[in-house]
Amino acid sequence: MQNPLVVVVMGVAGTGKTTVGPLVADRLGVPYAEGDDFHPAANIAKMSAGVPLDDEDRWPWLDAIGRWARGRAGRGGVVSSSALKRSYRDRLRAAAPGVVFLHLTGDRALIEERMAARRGHFMPTALLDSQFATLQPLAADEAGVAVDVSGSPEDIAGRAVAALCGLASDPT
Repeated sequence: MQNPLVVVVMGVAGTGKTTVGPLVADRLGVPYAEGDDFHPAANIAKMSAGVPLDDEDRWPWLDAIGRWARGRAGRGGVVSSSALKRSYRDRLRAAAPGVVFLHLTGDRALIEERMAARRGHFMPTALLDSQFATLQPLAADEAGVAVDVSGSPEDIAGRAVAALCGLASDPT
């Protein structure tokens, strides 16, 4: 890819951002950053207790992700972030113009099943409803692609990279 993309892998908890993101980064030949690592300890404690974050909790987290993405401009990178609301994505775009979004989407039952099977993650399945209630899918005027999360992580990553490459080569 001539001008490497800076990609934010977004979606509700359990869609595979942490699994698919590094695979996409590897296939694009760019570094990956885990969005959860940008959360302050207070956010992790809140979510671990089953309490959804509010916008005030999210702003510093989104700003930190935005700084990372801005630093990757022209060099490419992939970072995960739920980026559930348009306002969150707008904040990321303001910090890192040119960022594109990879929205991992899927059937709620499949996502809940995957969340229940994972171990050692601070986000409880009980918060999935609040995630879906908050989700505002990508709008037509937002740079990005949506990819279904059915299939293996490798299949999902392959579809994602194909869609992102198509986005990068689109002259519009």
